[in-house]
Formats: sequence, C-alpha cells, structure tokens
Amino acid sequence: MPPKKLNLGCGRDTKPGWVNLDSVNLPGVNVVHDIEKLPLPFADGEFDEILCHDIIEHLNNYIPLLKELWRILQPGGIILVRAPHFTSKTNFIDPTHRRLFSVDTFDFFLKNSPLKLKRGYILDFAFSGIRSRRITFEAGSPLFFYNRFIAKIVNSSTRLQSFYESTLVSRLFPALNIEIILVK
Repeated sequence: MPPKKLNLGCGRDTKPGWVNLDSVNLPGVNVVHDIEKLPLPFADGEFDEILCHDIIEHLNNYIPLLKELWRILQPGGIILVRAPHFTSKTNFIDPTHRRLFSVDTFDFFLKNSPLKLKRGYILDFAFSGIRSRRITFEAGSPLFFYNRFIAKIVNSSTRLQSFYESTLVSRLFPALNIEIILVK
C-alpha cells in the first residue's frame, strides 16, 4: 500500500496523490474543512506524511492542531512544517500572521524536551523527535547574494542556529522561514 499523505491547508498548491485539504473549495481540493474546527475528518493513524506549509502562523492557537495532526499520523510518520521565522519581514507585512517561530519552538512538543520540562509544560501528546530543522533566507535577488552563505553557515549545526537566533546576527541578516520535520 503506498504511503498516504495529507497536504494541509493546500490552497491552490494541490498535489497529485495526496489528500488536499483546505477551507475553500478550490480546484484539486479533496476535503473542504476549517482546520480550526477539530477534530479533522480522518481516522487515528491514517497518514504517513503531513505537509503543513504556511498555515500555523495564521491560527489563534496552533497547539490543538498539532495534537490533532499527531493523532492522525502513523507511528514513525512525519509532519513537514514551514512557518515564518521570527525575524522575517513577512510577520509584520501580513496582518493575518498571529505567531512568530524559532527553530527551537517545536522542541516543546518532544518527549522529555529540556525546554518543556524546564518551563513545566504538560502536554498529553509528544513527538519522538525532530528529523531536521532549517532556517531559510530570501534568495533570488542580487541584493541578497550573501544569504546563501549565511544559510549554509547558520544551518551547519543546531548550535549555530541557536547562536544566530540569540544574537544581533539574526537582526543584521533576517531569515525568511523555519522548516521543521517532526517525527511521531
């Protein structure tokens, strides 16, 4: 049986062979559902992979959605999250953005996360790990030619990602997005 994949909040970016869910009935959308109205119309462990690009920053509270995605994901399945980095100019341009994100934000949703334990967060779900985490930068413009070098350095280790985010470097060279792969 081929892997079952969910393209959550797909908009016009529908993908063949995926279940494409959006709140608007656009061409290629298989399931019309508001992701802030839970539960989602899927069975426990139904999906191997969930694509969650440019969605969670628009939600009033994304934690219930993450819990719901955890529910419909098979053990060992992955969620690919892309959201604006907290230094991204799109955070301040788009009035529908409600949240800011760091590469460390999703550590709160891991089993035995030092961040979660230190702050006393208690959640009734937890992912087993993060397969990868990446900070992306604006590209394609001659004005930002240096960003590919910055991205390579910043993403060479989690230590350098943390250094980047906690120092003036992130204000001098603002990022665009974070991309995280969560594993159930």
